[in-house]
Amino acid sequence: MRAWASVAARTLTCVDTTLQDPLVGQLLDGRYRVEARIAVGGMATVYRAVDTRLDRVLALKVMHPSLAADGSFVERFIREAKSVARLAHPNVVQVFDQGTDGPYVYLAMEYVAGCTLRDVLRERGALQPRAALDILEPVLAALGAAHRAGFVHRDMKPENVLIGDDGRVKVADFGLVRAVDTVTNTTGTVLGTVAYLAPEQIESGTADPRVDVYACGVVLYEMLTGDKPHDGDSPAIVLYKHLHEDVPPPSAAVPGMAYELDELVASATARTPDVRPHDAVALLAQTREARAALGAAQLDAVPPLALTSDHDIAEDRTSVIPRALTVPRPLPVDEDDEAAGVHRTSRLQSPPPPLPRRGPGLRGRGPLAVVLAVLLVFGVGAGVWYINSGQFTKVPPLLTKTEAQARDRLEEAGLDVGTVRHAYSDTVKRGTVISTDPEAGSRIRQNDSVALTISDGPKNVKVPDLAGYRLDKARAVLKQDGLEPGMVTRGFSDDVPRGFVISTAPVTNTTVRAGSAVALSVSKGSPIDVPDVTGDDLDDARAELTEAGLKVKIAAERVNSAYDKGRVARQTPAPDSRAAEGDTVTLTVSKGPEMVEVPDVVGDSVDDARRELEAAGFEVEEDRGLLGLFGDTVEGQSVAGGEKAPKGSTVTIEIR
Repeated sequence: MRAWASVAARTLTCVDTTLQDPLVGQLLDGRYRVEARIAVGGMATVYRAVDTRLDRVLALKVMHPSLAADGSFVERFIREAKSVARLAHPNVVQVFDQGTDGPYVYLAMEYVAGCTLRDVLRERGALQPRAALDILEPVLAALGAAHRAGFVHRDMKPENVLIGDDGRVKVADFGLVRAVDTVTNTTGTVLGTVAYLAPEQIESGTADPRVDVYACGVVLYEMLTGDKPHDGDSPAIVLYKHLHEDVPPPSAAVPGMAYELDELVASATARTPDVRPHDAVALLAQTREARAALGAAQLDAVPPLALTSDHDIAEDRTSVIPRALTVPRPLPVDEDDEAAGVHRTSRLQSPPPPLPRRGPGLRGRGPLAVVLAVLLVFGVGAGVWYINSGQFTKVPPLLTKTEAQARDRLEEAGLDVGTVRHAYSDTVKRGTVISTDPEAGSRIRQNDSVALTISDGPKNVKVPDLAGYRLDKARAVLKQDGLEPGMVTRGFSDDVPRGFVISTAPVTNTTVRAGSAVALSVSKGSPIDVPDVTGDDLDDARAELTEAGLKVKIAAERVNSAYDKGRVARQTPAPDSRAAEGDTVTLTVSKGPEMVEVPDVVGDSVDDARRELEAAGFEVEEDRGLLGLFGDTVEGQSVAGGEKAPKGSTVTIEIR
C-alpha cells in the first residue's frame, strides 16, 4: 500500500504555487502557522500548518470566508469537530481543535502525509482485488465505529479516504455527519456527491448507516474497475440511474473478476435499503468472508489497463443538489443510435499484417526459397522484439507476500532481490511486504534488482513511569518515546508536590501503539480548608488567607451587604471548601448595607403592614403589649415612615 501512497503523493505535490494564498505564511488565531495549501474544495481549503504551542505539524481546514456568515455552514464545521472528537479510532482523522480568527472559521486536524484514494485511482486506474480490499476494510472499520457511536458520514467517496505514506488508511471529512436517528428531509435540496448517493438520499433525503454502506459499494466498484458504475452528461442523469438501475457487477467491466466480489458489490449497492447490510460493521464481516473465499490468484489478478478519460472534477465534490434534479424523469433517447444499435464504447483492433505475396523474385525458386524468406522475416522480427521488449519485464505484485514468497516471485520473473528494509506498519502484517522499489507493474530490465520493504508490524512502546516528573518534563519524555501527551486532570495529593505527575492512563509499562495519547494526572498538592473570612476587616482577611497558603484577589466591584463598609461581603471559593496551596481566593468588599425608605404603616392592619414592610426588604417584629393581644391595628413603628434604614434590618410595629 505504501507504493500507491508514494505514487499519488507525488501527484499531490504538483500544486500551482503561482497562486498567492493570503493565509500562507500567516499565524492563525495566534497559534497556527500556515505553511502551504494542500487542497481546495467547494466549502473549505485545507492547509499544512504548524501548531506553535505544541510544535507539531497538522492540517488546518479553513471554511471559505464567503460561507462563514452562513450559520448552517458554521454549524456543520462545529458539528464535524464534536462528532470526530467522540470517535477514538485509528482509521479516523482526528480533530484537535476548532475556532475562529476574524473571517476564518477553522478545524485543526491530524496531518496525514500521503494522498487520497482519488489520487491513486487517477494514477493507476483499477486496483487488484487484494489492494481494493486492503483499502476497503479499514474504511469500513472507521465507519463502523461511527455507526456504533450513532453517526452517519453521508459523504463517503475516494476524496475522503486518505492513504498515508506509511500505508495507513484513514477516513476524513465528517462535515455532513448526522446522528443515526436523525432524518434529513430537506426542502428543495439534497446534500452529497452525486456519484455516491443512495436512492433513498435522492428520493427523500433519508440518511441512516445504510447510505454509507451504499457509497462504500460504489467505491469498491470503482477500485475494482477503475470507473464509476453510473455516468452521464449531467447530475440529473446520474441521479436517475441510481434510482432506476442496479450497479452492474464488476465482472461486466473486468472479465474473470471473482463471483464473490460481484456479490459483495451487489449486496452493498442494493437499491432497496432493507436488502443491504445494516451498517458498516455488517459489511466489514461480509468483506472478510469474501476475502477468505478467494484464492491468491484471484486476489492478485492484475486488472486490465483502464481506458480512462478526463472526467468532470465537479462530480467528485460534495454538492447541494436541487431537489428538482432528483425527481425521476425518462432519459432522452438518441433515435439514430437506438436504430443503428451503436455501442458507445468499442475497442480498436489492428488487423493482422497481410502475408507477403509471392513476387516475381520468388517465382520458380522452389519451396526452399520461400522457407528462407519466411525465416528471414521472422528473424528480423524477433530481433526487433528483443531490442524493444525482450530485455524488459514488469515488477510482479508482491504486497502482503512474505519475504520468502517475494523472493520466489522475483526469481520466477527473472529479477534479483535488492536492498531489504524494515518499517513499522499498523495495517500490514508483520513479515510481509509493505512496498517495492520499483513498484508493482513498473517496467524493468531483466536481471535488475527490486528493493523490498518488510513490515515489522505496528510499532509498540511501553508507557514510561512518569510519577514524580514535572508536567513539562513528563510531556517531553512521552514525545521522546513516540507517544502523545493527552488530557491533563488535576487532583489533591498528600504525597506528590503541586505540579508533578501522580499517575498516567494507561498505567506505567502498559504496551501501546506508537503515537497513542497518554493521559496525565497532576497533583494540586495537599488540600487546604478555606477559612471563613466573611465579615472580617479586609486586612485581617488577607493575612489569614495568606497564612493558610492561599493567594488573595480583590474583586473590582463592591456590593451592598449586611456587613459594614470595607469588610468582606463574600468570598470564592466558599468557606470550608477545599483548595490547593497557591490557589486564589477572591474577596468581594462590602459597600455597607443598602439604605431603603421605610413605608408608613401606622393605621394599617397587621397583615397589610407586615406585607408592605417585607416587600420593601425589611424584617418585621410585633410589639402588642398587654393591651394589644387581640388588636389588629398598627399604632406605631420603630422607624418612622419616610426615614431610611438598612435593607434587611428589623422594623418593630406596635399593635394596640
